[in-house]
Amino acid sequence: MSETWSVAGIAVPAGRMVRHSLELVELPEREMRLKDALAEALRQMRTAITEVAADYDFILLDCPPSLSLLTLNGLCAADSVLIPMQCEYYALEGLSDLVQTIRRVRAHLNPKLEIEGLLRTMYDPRNTLALNVSADLQKHFGDKLYRTVIPRNIRLAEAPSYGIPALHLDKTSKGAQAYLALAGEMLRRDEAASAPAAVNAIGVADG
Repeated sequence: MSETWSVAGIAVPAGRMVRHSLELVELPEREMRLKDALAEALRQMRTAITEVAADYDFILLDCPPSLSLLTLNGLCAADSVLIPMQCEYYALEGLSDLVQTIRRVRAHLNPKLEIEGLLRTMYDPRNTLALNVSADLQKHFGDKLYRTVIPRNIRLAEAPSYGIPALHLDKTSKGAQAYLALAGEMLRRDEAASAPAAVNAIGVADG
């Protein structure tokens, strides 16, 4: 069983490299060392993002599908979280845990962190469970749930084996077209969210 340590009240599995570097340290010092390691990694990530932020409209941090130091660093460095999930029972349970983690990170480590949206992936509308889970997501998350859904698609499944994005493998496939639709929806949301802020800024300046 892997060892876990607490960072700001969040239980984080100790990765192999971190565990080996701390295994000789006395227990009372381990949490402090872990926090120091997290702070240094986070500082480096934020520096790297700041250096290129002006060159991009969006920067995506691809995090592992588990709570680890890499994921925690990503949550601390990000402005918001996009949550892809399958419409299955166990994925729904995992979503509850993730939302609680995001709340803890917001409370203790990154006050600006928000949920950007939830994306339904590997979606099959013929599956009753998928329909039921999708309805639950709509009920609890409302506008946070993207209208775009990513279907089960063989070309999406094949793309990693070729080492290329699905859009390069077959941009006409249903999966690739769904991701293009998602990009469009994200841009429209961002524009809609930015417009009121721009109006408010002008109003204050005029006042």
